[in-house]
Amino acid sequence: MNAYRCFACDTTQAADFSGWTCPSCGGNLDVVNGEDTILEQVRKSPFDTRRIPLQIGNTPLYPAERLGQAIGLRNLYLKDDTVNPSASSKDRASAAVVLRALDAGADIVSVASTGNAGSSLACIAAAAGLQAMVLVPENAPIAKLTQAMSFGAKVLAVRGSYDDAFDLCLAASEQFGWFNRSTGVNPFTREGKKVCAWEIWASLNGRVPDRIVVPTGDGNILSGMWKGWCELKAAGLIDRLPKIDCAQSAGSDAISRTVLGIRGGGVIDWATVQMATVSAQTVADSISVDRPRDGLAAVRAVIESGGEAVAVPDSEILAAIPELAAATGVFPEPAAASPWAVVKRMVTEGKIAQDEVVVCLVSGNGLKDIASAQKVAGLPRLIDPSLEALEAALISQ
Repeated sequence: MNAYRCFACDTTQAADFSGWTCPSCGGNLDVVNGEDTILEQVRKSPFDTRRIPLQIGNTPLYPAERLGQAIGLRNLYLKDDTVNPSASSKDRASAAVVLRALDAGADIVSVASTGNAGSSLACIAAAAGLQAMVLVPENAPIAKLTQAMSFGAKVLAVRGSYDDAFDLCLAASEQFGWFNRSTGVNPFTREGKKVCAWEIWASLNGRVPDRIVVPTGDGNILSGMWKGWCELKAAGLIDRLPKIDCAQSAGSDAISRTVLGIRGGGVIDWATVQMATVSAQTVADSISVDRPRDGLAAVRAVIESGGEAVAVPDSEILAAIPELAAATGVFPEPAAASPWAVVKRMVTEGKIAQDEVVVCLVSGNGLKDIASAQKVAGLPRLIDPSLEALEAALISQ
Protein backbone atom coordinates (compact mmCIF):
# COMPACT_ATOMS: atom_id res chain seq x y z
CA MET A 1 0.00 0.00 0.00
CA ASN A 2 1.11 3.58 -0.71
CA ALA A 3 -1.16 5.71 1.48
CA TYR A 4 -4.66 6.24 2.86
CA ARG A 5 -7.22 8.60 1.32
CA CYS A 6 -10.41 9.95 2.91
CA PHE A 7 -13.64 9.29 1.02
CA ALA A 8 -15.12 12.59 2.19
CA CYS A 9 -12.40 15.24 2.00
CA ASP A 10 -9.76 13.42 -0.13
CA THR A 11 -7.06 14.17 2.44
CA THR A 12 -4.25 11.61 2.32
CA GLN A 13 -2.28 10.01 5.12
CA ALA A 14 1.05 8.22 4.91
CA ALA A 15 1.16 4.44 4.75
CA ASP A 16 2.38 4.27 8.36
CA PHE A 17 -0.64 6.22 9.67
CA SER A 18 -1.79 4.43 12.84
CA GLY A 19 -5.32 5.82 13.14
CA TRP A 20 -8.58 4.34 11.93
CA THR A 21 -10.41 7.30 10.39
CA CYS A 22 -9.50 10.60 8.75
CA PRO A 23 -7.91 12.99 11.29
CA SER A 24 -9.11 15.97 9.25
CA CYS A 25 -12.84 15.25 9.04
CA GLY A 26 -13.48 11.85 10.67
CA GLY A 27 -14.40 10.23 7.35
CA ASN A 28 -13.66 6.64 6.34
CA LEU A 29 -10.27 5.92 4.83
CA ASP A 30 -9.42 3.97 1.70
CA VAL A 31 -6.17 2.10 1.18
CA VAL A 32 -4.34 3.52 -1.85
CA ASN A 33 -2.37 0.96 -3.85
CA GLY A 34 0.03 1.66 -6.71
CA GLU A 35 -0.01 -0.24 -10.00
CA ASP A 36 2.83 -2.56 -8.98
CA THR A 37 1.07 -3.44 -5.72
CA ILE A 38 -2.20 -4.14 -7.52
CA LEU A 39 -0.51 -6.40 -10.08
CA GLU A 40 1.27 -8.30 -7.32
CA GLN A 41 -1.97 -8.75 -5.36
CA VAL A 42 -3.90 -9.93 -8.43
CA ARG A 43 -1.24 -12.45 -9.44
CA LYS A 44 -0.87 -14.17 -6.10
CA SER A 45 -3.30 -15.56 -3.56
CA PRO A 46 -4.44 -12.56 -1.48
CA PHE A 47 -5.04 -14.66 1.64
CA ASP A 48 -2.10 -16.38 3.36
CA THR A 49 -3.22 -19.99 3.82
CA ARG A 50 -0.22 -20.66 6.05
CA ARG A 51 -1.68 -18.38 8.69
CA ILE A 52 -5.37 -18.87 7.83
CA PRO A 53 -5.61 -22.48 6.59
CA LEU A 54 -9.02 -22.15 4.94
CA GLN A 55 -10.13 -21.70 1.33
CA ILE A 56 -11.45 -18.16 1.32
CA GLY A 57 -12.98 -16.79 -1.84
CA ASN A 58 -12.52 -18.39 -5.27
CA THR A 59 -16.24 -19.03 -5.14
CA PRO A 60 -18.07 -20.17 -8.29
CA LEU A 61 -19.68 -17.92 -10.86
CA TYR A 62 -22.67 -19.81 -12.21
CA PRO A 63 -24.54 -19.06 -15.43
CA ALA A 64 -28.21 -18.75 -14.42
CA GLU A 65 -29.86 -19.43 -17.76
CA ARG A 66 -33.27 -20.63 -16.56
CA LEU A 67 -33.53 -17.86 -14.01
CA GLY A 68 -32.64 -15.24 -16.60
CA GLN A 69 -35.01 -16.67 -19.20
CA ALA A 70 -37.92 -16.04 -16.82
CA ILE A 71 -37.47 -12.29 -17.37
CA GLY A 72 -35.79 -12.27 -20.77
CA LEU A 73 -32.14 -11.92 -19.73
CA ARG A 74 -29.66 -13.85 -21.87
CA ASN A 75 -26.51 -13.41 -19.76
CA LEU A 76 -27.33 -13.67 -16.06
CA TYR A 77 -24.76 -15.02 -13.61
CA LEU A 78 -24.73 -15.77 -9.89
CA LYS A 79 -21.60 -15.22 -7.82
CA ASP A 80 -22.18 -17.89 -5.18
CA ASP A 81 -20.52 -16.71 -1.98
CA THR A 82 -22.63 -19.11 0.10
CA VAL A 83 -19.76 -21.63 -0.19
CA ASN A 84 -17.25 -19.50 1.73
CA PRO A 85 -16.08 -21.03 5.04
CA SER A 86 -18.71 -19.23 7.13
CA ALA A 87 -21.21 -19.31 4.23
CA SER A 88 -21.15 -15.59 3.46
CA SER A 89 -19.30 -12.89 1.52
CA LYS A 90 -17.87 -11.49 4.74
CA ASP A 91 -15.01 -13.99 4.85
CA ARG A 92 -12.73 -12.11 2.47
CA ALA A 93 -12.94 -9.00 4.65
CA SER A 94 -12.45 -11.01 7.84
CA ALA A 95 -9.39 -12.68 6.38
CA ALA A 96 -7.82 -9.38 5.35
CA VAL A 97 -8.42 -7.92 8.82
CA VAL A 98 -7.23 -11.00 10.71
CA LEU A 99 -3.99 -11.01 8.73
CA ARG A 100 -3.49 -7.34 9.70
CA ALA A 101 -4.28 -8.23 13.31
CA LEU A 102 -1.68 -10.98 13.27
CA ASP A 103 0.89 -8.57 11.84
CA ALA A 104 0.02 -6.11 14.62
CA GLY A 105 0.42 -8.76 17.32
CA ALA A 106 -3.22 -8.51 18.39
CA ASP A 107 -4.83 -11.22 20.50
CA ILE A 108 -8.48 -10.14 20.30
CA VAL A 109 -10.34 -9.04 17.18
CA SER A 110 -13.73 -7.37 17.63
CA VAL A 111 -16.70 -6.62 15.41
CA ALA A 112 -20.19 -5.19 15.49
CA SER A 113 -22.45 -7.21 13.26
CA THR A 114 -26.02 -7.96 12.29
CA GLY A 115 -24.87 -11.58 12.20
CA ASN A 116 -22.78 -12.55 9.17
CA ALA A 117 -19.71 -10.42 9.90
CA GLY A 118 -19.74 -11.83 13.43
CA SER A 119 -19.94 -15.48 12.39
CA SER A 120 -17.36 -14.79 9.68
CA LEU A 121 -14.87 -13.17 12.04
CA ALA A 122 -15.41 -15.99 14.53
CA CYS A 123 -14.66 -18.55 11.82
CA ILE A 124 -11.53 -16.88 10.43
CA ALA A 125 -10.20 -15.94 13.88
CA ALA A 126 -10.60 -19.54 15.02
CA ALA A 127 -8.58 -20.77 12.05
CA ALA A 128 -5.84 -18.21 12.82
CA GLY A 129 -5.77 -18.83 16.58
CA LEU A 130 -7.20 -15.46 17.66
CA GLN A 131 -10.08 -14.65 20.01
CA ALA A 132 -13.13 -13.01 18.42
CA MET A 133 -15.37 -10.61 20.31
CA VAL A 134 -18.75 -10.20 18.59
CA LEU A 135 -21.43 -7.64 19.45
CA VAL A 136 -24.81 -8.05 17.75
CA PRO A 137 -28.26 -6.48 18.07
CA GLU A 138 -30.66 -8.43 20.26
CA ASN A 139 -32.75 -9.61 17.29
CA ALA A 140 -29.89 -11.15 15.29
CA PRO A 141 -30.81 -14.56 13.77
CA ILE A 142 -30.03 -17.42 16.11
CA ALA A 143 -28.34 -19.48 13.38
CA LYS A 144 -25.65 -16.84 12.91
CA LEU A 145 -25.11 -16.47 16.65
CA THR A 146 -24.86 -20.25 17.02
CA GLN A 147 -22.25 -20.28 14.27
CA ALA A 148 -20.17 -17.62 15.97
CA MET A 149 -20.38 -19.24 19.40
CA SER A 150 -19.51 -22.66 17.97
CA PHE A 151 -16.34 -21.14 16.52
CA GLY A 152 -15.39 -20.05 20.03
CA ALA A 153 -16.25 -16.37 19.80
CA LYS A 154 -17.45 -14.38 22.78
CA VAL A 155 -20.86 -13.16 21.62
CA LEU A 156 -22.86 -10.44 23.34
CA ALA A 157 -26.35 -9.41 22.23
CA VAL A 158 -26.84 -5.68 22.78
CA ARG A 159 -30.26 -4.30 23.67
CA GLY A 160 -31.09 -2.09 20.72
CA SER A 161 -30.15 -1.90 17.04
CA TYR A 162 -27.06 -2.72 15.02
CA ASP A 163 -26.06 0.92 15.37
CA ASP A 164 -26.11 0.57 19.16
CA ALA A 165 -23.90 -2.51 18.90
CA PHE A 166 -21.57 -0.67 16.52
CA ASP A 167 -21.09 2.32 18.82
CA LEU A 168 -20.47 0.05 21.81
CA CYS A 169 -17.95 -2.03 19.87
CA LEU A 170 -16.09 1.11 18.81
CA ALA A 171 -15.91 2.41 22.40
CA ALA A 172 -14.94 -0.97 23.85
CA SER A 173 -12.25 -1.55 21.22
CA GLU A 174 -10.67 1.78 22.08
CA GLN A 175 -10.98 1.13 25.81
CA PHE A 176 -9.62 -2.42 25.82
CA GLY A 177 -7.24 -2.32 22.87
CA TRP A 178 -9.14 -4.79 20.67
CA PHE A 179 -8.34 -4.89 16.96
CA ASN A 180 -11.61 -3.64 15.47
CA ARG A 181 -12.86 -5.30 12.26
CA SER A 182 -16.07 -3.25 12.08
CA THR A 183 -17.22 -1.87 8.74
CA GLY A 184 -16.09 1.64 7.89
CA VAL A 185 -13.74 1.87 10.86
CA ASN A 186 -11.27 -0.63 9.43
CA PRO A 187 -10.25 0.20 5.83
CA PHE A 188 -8.88 -3.30 5.29
CA THR A 189 -12.35 -4.82 5.13
CA ARG A 190 -12.59 -3.18 1.71
CA GLU A 191 -9.21 -4.66 0.77
CA GLY A 192 -10.69 -8.11 1.34
CA LYS A 193 -13.98 -7.45 -0.38
CA LYS A 194 -12.40 -6.05 -3.54
CA VAL A 195 -11.05 -9.52 -4.29
CA CYS A 196 -14.57 -10.64 -5.24
CA ALA A 197 -14.34 -8.37 -8.30
CA TRP A 198 -11.07 -9.99 -9.32
CA GLU A 199 -12.63 -13.43 -9.02
CA ILE A 200 -15.54 -12.45 -11.28
CA TRP A 201 -13.10 -11.03 -13.83
CA ALA A 202 -11.06 -14.25 -13.78
CA SER A 203 -14.17 -16.45 -14.05
CA LEU A 204 -15.25 -14.48 -17.14
CA ASN A 205 -11.80 -14.98 -18.68
CA GLY A 206 -10.93 -11.32 -18.49
CA ARG A 207 -14.28 -9.99 -19.67
CA VAL A 208 -16.01 -7.17 -17.81
CA PRO A 209 -19.71 -7.64 -17.03
CA ASP A 210 -22.08 -4.80 -17.78
CA ARG A 211 -23.38 -4.60 -14.23
CA ILE A 212 -23.02 -6.26 -10.83
CA VAL A 213 -25.93 -6.16 -8.40
CA VAL A 214 -24.84 -6.11 -4.76
CA PRO A 215 -26.93 -6.55 -1.59
CA THR A 216 -26.28 -3.42 0.43
CA GLY A 217 -26.61 -2.48 4.08
CA ASP A 218 -23.55 -0.73 5.48
CA GLY A 219 -22.20 -0.35 1.94
CA ASN A 220 -18.84 -2.04 2.43
CA ILE A 221 -19.36 -4.97 0.04
CA LEU A 222 -20.50 -2.57 -2.67
CA SER A 223 -17.62 -0.12 -2.18
CA GLY A 224 -15.17 -3.01 -2.12
CA MET A 225 -16.60 -4.42 -5.35
CA TRP A 226 -16.16 -1.06 -7.08
CA LYS A 227 -12.64 -0.70 -5.76
CA GLY A 228 -11.67 -4.10 -7.15
CA TRP A 229 -12.74 -3.14 -10.67
CA CYS A 230 -11.16 0.32 -10.43
CA GLU A 231 -7.86 -1.25 -9.45
CA LEU A 232 -7.99 -3.69 -12.36
CA LYS A 233 -8.41 -0.71 -14.69
CA ALA A 234 -5.70 1.31 -12.94
CA ALA A 235 -3.29 -1.60 -13.46
CA GLY A 236 -4.15 -1.77 -17.17
CA LEU A 237 -5.81 -5.17 -16.95
CA ILE A 238 -9.22 -3.97 -18.24
CA ASP A 239 -10.26 -1.05 -20.44
CA ARG A 240 -13.75 -0.37 -19.10
CA LEU A 241 -15.67 -0.59 -15.84
CA PRO A 242 -18.99 -2.23 -14.94
CA LYS A 243 -21.96 -0.51 -13.38
CA ILE A 244 -22.40 -1.35 -9.70
CA ASP A 245 -26.04 -1.54 -8.62
CA CYS A 246 -27.15 -1.19 -5.02
CA ALA A 247 -29.85 -3.67 -3.92
CA GLN A 248 -31.67 -2.72 -0.73
CA SER A 249 -34.83 -3.40 1.21
CA ALA A 250 -37.35 -0.58 1.21
CA GLY A 251 -37.22 -0.91 4.99
CA SER A 252 -33.50 -0.16 5.09
CA ASP A 253 -32.76 2.13 2.16
CA ALA A 254 -30.49 4.89 3.43
CA ILE A 255 -27.95 4.50 0.63
CA SER A 256 -30.63 4.37 -2.07
CA ARG A 257 -32.25 7.51 -0.68
CA THR A 258 -28.92 9.32 -0.64
CA VAL A 259 -28.11 8.33 -4.23
CA LEU A 260 -31.50 9.47 -5.46
CA GLY A 261 -31.22 12.70 -3.50
CA ILE A 262 -27.94 13.86 -5.02
CA ARG A 263 -28.03 12.32 -8.51
CA GLY A 264 -28.48 14.84 -11.27
CA GLY A 265 -27.33 17.74 -9.15
CA GLY A 266 -24.15 18.54 -11.08
CA VAL A 267 -20.65 18.38 -9.60
CA ILE A 268 -20.72 16.69 -6.20
CA ASP A 269 -18.69 17.95 -3.26
CA TRP A 270 -18.34 14.68 -1.36
CA ALA A 271 -17.22 16.46 1.80
CA THR A 272 -20.66 18.08 2.10
CA VAL A 273 -22.86 15.09 1.23
CA GLN A 274 -25.24 14.23 4.05
CA MET A 275 -26.12 10.54 4.28
CA ALA A 276 -29.77 9.72 4.79
CA THR A 277 -30.61 7.78 7.93
CA VAL A 278 -33.59 5.51 8.50
CA SER A 279 -35.15 3.44 11.25
CA ALA A 280 -34.45 0.10 9.62
CA GLN A 281 -37.15 -2.55 9.65
CA THR A 282 -36.59 -5.46 7.27
CA VAL A 283 -36.61 -9.24 7.17
CA ALA A 284 -33.22 -9.02 5.43
CA ASP A 285 -31.22 -8.68 8.64
CA SER A 286 -27.84 -8.73 6.88
CA ILE A 287 -28.63 -5.41 5.19
CA SER A 288 -30.60 -3.82 8.03
CA VAL A 289 -28.89 -0.62 9.20
CA ASP A 290 -30.09 2.80 10.32
CA ARG A 291 -26.90 4.66 9.44
CA PRO A 292 -24.63 2.98 6.86
CA ARG A 293 -21.10 2.96 8.24
CA ASP A 294 -19.50 2.82 4.78
CA GLY A 295 -22.35 4.71 3.17
CA LEU A 296 -20.46 7.53 1.50
CA ALA A 297 -18.06 5.12 -0.20
CA ALA A 298 -21.02 3.09 -1.44
CA VAL A 299 -22.87 6.16 -2.72
CA ARG A 300 -19.74 7.26 -4.58
CA ALA A 301 -19.40 3.78 -6.09
CA VAL A 302 -22.96 3.74 -7.42
CA ILE A 303 -22.75 7.24 -8.89
CA GLU A 304 -19.20 6.97 -10.27
CA SER A 305 -19.99 3.63 -11.90
CA GLY A 306 -23.29 4.85 -13.37
CA GLY A 307 -25.20 2.18 -11.48
CA GLU A 308 -28.66 2.15 -9.98
CA ALA A 309 -29.79 2.22 -6.35
CA VAL A 310 -33.01 0.25 -6.00
CA ALA A 311 -35.00 -0.64 -2.88
CA VAL A 312 -37.71 -3.29 -3.00
CA PRO A 313 -40.24 -4.33 -0.34
CA ASP A 314 -39.63 -7.35 1.84
CA SER A 315 -42.42 -9.23 0.08
CA GLU A 316 -40.40 -9.16 -3.15
CA ILE A 317 -37.22 -10.19 -1.35
CA LEU A 318 -38.94 -13.16 0.29
CA ALA A 319 -40.51 -14.22 -3.02
CA ALA A 320 -37.05 -14.11 -4.61
CA ILE A 321 -35.70 -16.80 -2.24
CA PRO A 322 -37.55 -19.83 -3.67
CA GLU A 323 -37.47 -18.40 -7.20
CA LEU A 324 -33.70 -18.22 -7.17
CA ALA A 325 -33.22 -21.51 -5.33
CA ALA A 326 -35.63 -23.54 -7.49
CA ALA A 327 -34.14 -22.28 -10.76
CA THR A 328 -30.45 -22.51 -9.85
CA GLY A 329 -29.86 -24.78 -6.85
CA VAL A 330 -28.36 -21.88 -4.88
CA PHE A 331 -30.18 -21.21 -1.58
CA PRO A 332 -29.99 -17.54 -0.50
CA GLU A 333 -30.83 -15.84 2.76
CA PRO A 334 -33.09 -12.78 2.36
CA ALA A 335 -30.29 -10.25 1.82
CA ALA A 336 -28.67 -12.54 -0.72
CA ALA A 337 -31.95 -12.82 -2.63
CA SER A 338 -32.35 -9.04 -2.86
CA PRO A 339 -30.20 -8.67 -6.01
CA TRP A 340 -32.51 -11.01 -7.92
CA ALA A 341 -35.55 -9.08 -6.67
CA VAL A 342 -33.89 -5.85 -7.79
CA VAL A 343 -32.92 -7.25 -11.20
CA LYS A 344 -36.55 -8.19 -11.82
CA ARG A 345 -37.61 -4.67 -10.88
CA MET A 346 -35.01 -3.06 -13.14
CA VAL A 347 -35.97 -5.26 -16.09
CA THR A 348 -39.62 -4.30 -15.59
CA GLU A 349 -38.64 -0.62 -15.54
CA GLY A 350 -36.50 -0.97 -18.68
CA LYS A 351 -33.20 -0.31 -16.91
CA ILE A 352 -31.50 -3.54 -18.04
CA ALA A 353 -31.22 -4.59 -21.67
CA GLN A 354 -31.80 -8.24 -22.56
CA ASP A 355 -28.24 -8.82 -23.78
CA GLU A 356 -26.43 -7.19 -20.85
CA VAL A 357 -24.06 -9.38 -18.83
CA VAL A 358 -25.46 -9.17 -15.31
CA VAL A 359 -23.92 -10.66 -12.15
CA CYS A 360 -25.95 -11.05 -8.95
CA LEU A 361 -23.90 -11.45 -5.79
CA VAL A 362 -25.46 -14.17 -3.62
CA SER A 363 -23.92 -13.10 -0.34
CA GLY A 364 -25.17 -15.59 2.26
CA ASN A 365 -26.62 -19.08 2.63
CA GLY A 366 -30.33 -19.51 3.28
CA LEU A 367 -29.63 -21.82 6.21
CA LYS A 368 -28.58 -18.72 8.14
CA ASP A 369 -32.22 -17.63 8.36
CA ILE A 370 -34.56 -20.58 7.97
CA ALA A 371 -37.46 -18.72 9.58
CA SER A 372 -37.57 -16.23 6.70
CA ALA A 373 -37.38 -18.93 4.04
CA GLN A 374 -40.22 -20.83 5.71
CA LYS A 375 -42.49 -17.82 5.28
CA VAL A 376 -42.53 -18.50 1.54
CA ALA A 377 -41.49 -22.15 1.25
CA GLY A 378 -43.83 -23.39 3.96
CA LEU A 379 -43.56 -26.72 5.78
CA PRO A 380 -43.99 -30.24 4.39
CA ARG A 381 -47.44 -31.79 4.53
CA LEU A 382 -47.72 -34.63 7.03
CA ILE A 383 -49.25 -37.86 5.66
CA ASP A 384 -49.81 -41.42 6.82
CA PRO A 385 -47.24 -44.03 5.70
CA SER A 386 -49.38 -45.50 2.90
CA LEU A 387 -49.57 -45.25 -0.90
CA GLU A 388 -53.20 -44.17 -0.61
CA ALA A 389 -52.27 -41.22 1.56
CA LEU A 390 -49.38 -40.34 -0.75
CA GLU A 391 -51.62 -40.41 -3.83
CA ALA A 392 -54.25 -38.30 -2.11
CA ALA A 393 -51.63 -35.73 -1.16
CA LEU A 394 -50.26 -35.61 -4.69
CA ILE A 395 -53.71 -35.12 -6.19
CA SER A 396 -54.58 -32.32 -3.78
CA GLN A 397 -51.43 -30.34 -4.42
